[in-house]
Amino acid sequence: MWEQILPGLRIKIFMTVVLGVVYPLAMTGISQVIFPKQANGSLIRAGDKVIGSELIGQSFTKPEYFHPRPSAAGSGYDATASGGSNLGPTSAKLVHGTTKMDDKKNEVVDFDGVSLRIVHYSIENGIPYESSVPLDQFRDANGGLNDVKLIKAFNDNKAPLVFTPKAPVPADAVTASASGLDPHISPAAAIYQVERVAAARGLSPADVRQLVDRHTEGRWLGVIGEARVNVLELNLDLDSKERQGQ
Repeated sequence: MWEQILPGLRIKIFMTVVLGVVYPLAMTGISQVIFPKQANGSLIRAGDKVIGSELIGQSFTKPEYFHPRPSAAGSGYDATASGGSNLGPTSAKLVHGTTKMDDKKNEVVDFDGVSLRIVHYSIENGIPYESSVPLDQFRDANGGLNDVKLIKAFNDNKAPLVFTPKAPVPADAVTASASGLDPHISPAAAIYQVERVAAARGLSPADVRQLVDRHTEGRWLGVIGEARVNVLELNLDLDSKERQGQ
């Protein structure tokens, strides 16, 4: 019996040492020598401070910054909860959004939905639109849009709100990625934001557009993937340009 068991044990121990210890250590060492930045997470630093990674998106909401694509990872860009919404294209929740009651019995947004995202993206970036109902009816006391009212209007079975931008909105501007961590947006999604960012920073649109072009990465090897813009790197470059007073 031992004549049959011992060879198997030897092979198991040998493979465990080689594949579980030697190989990982060898790959780690080679990576640290040849690709140290990528091996350590492609971290982005401002001086000595780590402020992010080239591989993980971050939330930007102020008008002077380029905004990333939506995220369904946790509360947004949570690397410990990476994932998409898992909602299909025929899902009413994905298209129109949903509301819920919070702990204080107030109706709040449960899921914003593509339709609501299109409304905000169009208004924020000055995209002309047509609306079956004037959006002023959905303003809150502070003059902002009431998202709960908008979602309920989109879900109205008798007379649903119809909002139609007069220019095509890039799909990545209103849909989350499968990981929820995508750090990039398409060049089109960035270009739509140029006017808003330029106005908020007191810069010329031409200068901001030049920064977008500078940060636009082409397809890998010319054929794989799509052109893209890293939002964090672009916003850091914007801040640097403003500090320089250019």
